Amino acid sequence: MRLFVGVLPPRRACDELARALRPLRGAWPELRWVDPANWHLTLAFLGEVPPEVLPEVLPELETRLARAASRHASMTLALTGAGAFPSVRRARILWSGLSGAHLPLTRLADSVTAGARRAGAVRVDDRKRFRAHLTMARTRAETDVSDLVEALGPFAGTPWEVGTVHLVRSHLGSPVRYETLAEYALASPAPGERS
Repeated sequence: MRLFVGVLPPRRACDELARALRPLRGAWPELRWVDPANWHLTLAFLGEVPPEVLPEVLPELETRLARAASRHASMTLALTGAGAFPSVRRARILWSGLSGAHLPLTRLADSVTAGARRAGAVRVDDRKRFRAHLTMARTRAETDVSDLVEALGPFAGTPWEVGTVHLVRSHLGSPVRYETLAEYALASPAPGERS
């Protein structure tokens, strides 16, 4: 069973980005577009957990993730622009960036990663530096997406409040499907205080 911890943008935010992509997608048949229903921001990839181990791991994992989330204030984010990994000229992943609370989001990612690691029996992929993004498309062969990234550059979505993080199970196959196993509330900011 493959698990990750992430933020799920509201439907309104996904719809705005999907509308911006609609007139562009047809010119890029080499890209495999992610279904907007599956769009998310991965905070920590936990890897494969054998189903027989999950019942003994899940209670500790949920306790640790709830504790980690509760130590961070809610924050405001917005989808904005585009980029690619590893680069726009040799892209394998096309992503939308974020504006808003980058440092608090990075700290939240660090906290949930540490909590999952302490829960044990979960392989946390922390070799890569956290870079907040939402994956829109993938490609098997390196592709120059400079024109596409430039076309999406002006996109700026409506800000939304992040109040929860989700423990999610990936159901691989065609199509890929995600299932939320649990949600963990972030702390509310003090009155008049924003992240």
